[in-house]
Amino acid sequence: MQTATRTPSSGHVPGGRIIFIGASTGGTEAIKHVLLGMPKNSPPILIVQHMPEMFTGAFARRLDGLCALRVKEAENGEAVVPGTAYIAPGHSHLLIRRVPAGGLQCELSRADPVNRHRPSVDVLFSAAAEVAGAAALGVLLTGMGKDGARGLLEMRRAGAWTIAQDAGSCVVYGMPREAAIIGAACEIVPLDDVAQHVLRQAMPGGARDA
Repeated sequence: MQTATRTPSSGHVPGGRIIFIGASTGGTEAIKHVLLGMPKNSPPILIVQHMPEMFTGAFARRLDGLCALRVKEAENGEAVVPGTAYIAPGHSHLLIRRVPAGGLQCELSRADPVNRHRPSVDVLFSAAAEVAGAAALGVLLTGMGKDGARGLLEMRRAGAWTIAQDAGSCVVYGMPREAAIIGAACEIVPLDDVAQHVLRQAMPGGARDA
């Protein structure tokens, strides 16, 4: 059950940072590890984890019960606000879009799979590069294949800070490896340090309420 202390802010995100995370094999535990290190006043977080649609809702609810910030399955058209992490449902790509009033919204798409995946990390990261640019912060975690590597490079070229998980802490060093090979990551760090490095970039000198 949500408590009053975990009600997300209704303030606009533009001008603040937005965090984008992608993962596949081994990612459920890696994402949990990162989110446990994030405060309740965290910038918004959009997440793609390769997972069948019957599991993503339960995954979001499990994380919501463990983490300081709110975690939920993303819904089409809902506002992107601080203090909330949005998990892509297993049936749709997750993107971000800007609305005329100046805020940001989640957008779900049932377009064809990309890199054989829907949701695809590349789709999310490409949208992050286009819409958020230098306000974005991209994180590519453990996973098989290459989904997310190209999108992370797009994010870096758009001015975003980008992080890839290191080989030693990955269950499968596939997606982060591909990102490292093409120069998509500004830094490569072990899983235990990802949350700290994210916060250093996303909330420099800011209040980090637990």
